[in-house]
Amino acid sequence: MNFDLSEDEEMVKALAERFVVDHYDIESRRRFLAEPQGFSAANWALLGDLGLIAALFDAEAGGLDLDATGIATLFEALGRGLVVEPLIENALLAGRLFAATAPEPLRGDWLPDLVSGRRRIALAHGEAGGRDASGWVETRADAAGALSGEKAYVPAAGGADGFVVSARFSGAPGDAEGVGLFFVAADAPGLTIRPWRMADGSVAASLRFDGVAGLRLDGGLAEIAAAEELASLARAAEALGIMESLLAETLEYLRTREQFGARLASFQALQHRMVAHYAATEQARGLLNLAMVSWGQPTFASAVLGLRAFVSEVSVALGHDMIQFHGGMGVTDELSIGHGHKRLLVLSRWPDGPDAALDRFAGVGAGSL
Repeated sequence: MNFDLSEDEEMVKALAERFVVDHYDIESRRRFLAEPQGFSAANWALLGDLGLIAALFDAEAGGLDLDATGIATLFEALGRGLVVEPLIENALLAGRLFAATAPEPLRGDWLPDLVSGRRRIALAHGEAGGRDASGWVETRADAAGALSGEKAYVPAAGGADGFVVSARFSGAPGDAEGVGLFFVAADAPGLTIRPWRMADGSVAASLRFDGVAGLRLDGGLAEIAAAEELASLARAAEALGIMESLLAETLEYLRTREQFGARLASFQALQHRMVAHYAATEQARGLLNLAMVSWGQPTFASAVLGLRAFVSEVSVALGHDMIQFHGGMGVTDELSIGHGHKRLLVLSRWPDGPDAALDRFAGVGAGSL
């Protein structure tokens, strides 16, 4: 297999790495997370100027039309820098879903600003009654497109300008049919937005719809599932980048920290555990490579599910050990170890856990997102 990057992919990787070097250290990350929307608005605008937001869209929408390799390369680089800007949720997931389903003139009114980064939207799909990324949708839409109900879990919703909302126009909450997509501006009458912080410090929101007028988009659960495939690939690539970063930082710590007159890196028990995590990281890379080369083939969805199930499990285990090796200071905000572990926790459990991904990979209880 030839895993050499194309010219566009090399450019995207270089831009992402330069962005991390120029704008990120642990103090900067803490400051960005403290913003009301959970990230830096200036950084988001810069990502738009660099073309890294547009890179996530199809060429027809004005993007670079990156394939799975380009997307994975970008988010692995951003993962190494523990970047907090919500490119996955706002651009790759909600933005691409909007581009694929929005009719004119709505598409023309919003898409250029989404591609440039001037506006952001989020996917409002997760509900309190749903489990493991199921197709459970209780939010209702009447014949006129008025929405009523609640969306309990909307990641990256802080300061978003609009939402792609799943709502049911027929059937019971767990039915695979009868669900449509609607677009709602953040300032729509009848919409209540309650922001809250996720485990990694990012800002999510709960939305309540009281007769909110929604604009009908094309598609339903199948289109959400298709968009989630690429988002899952990106989340796994980001997690791999974080794993590599935490492993390298901990290795350097073990080589310099002394206990009982000897460096921690000389302790055989720690060596064995570090080797086990290194092996798991390399296995994760192999599964990521498999997903990338499966792009455009019927096996792509299965490869992404297998990758997600494995990375979700081993990444959290790695984070636990990297904290333990650092001792009590590993959980403090002054070190990136705790920050990285919290992000891995969210990536491993959203929109579902590793067991659910493994069940769908094995064809057990498979369902739509």
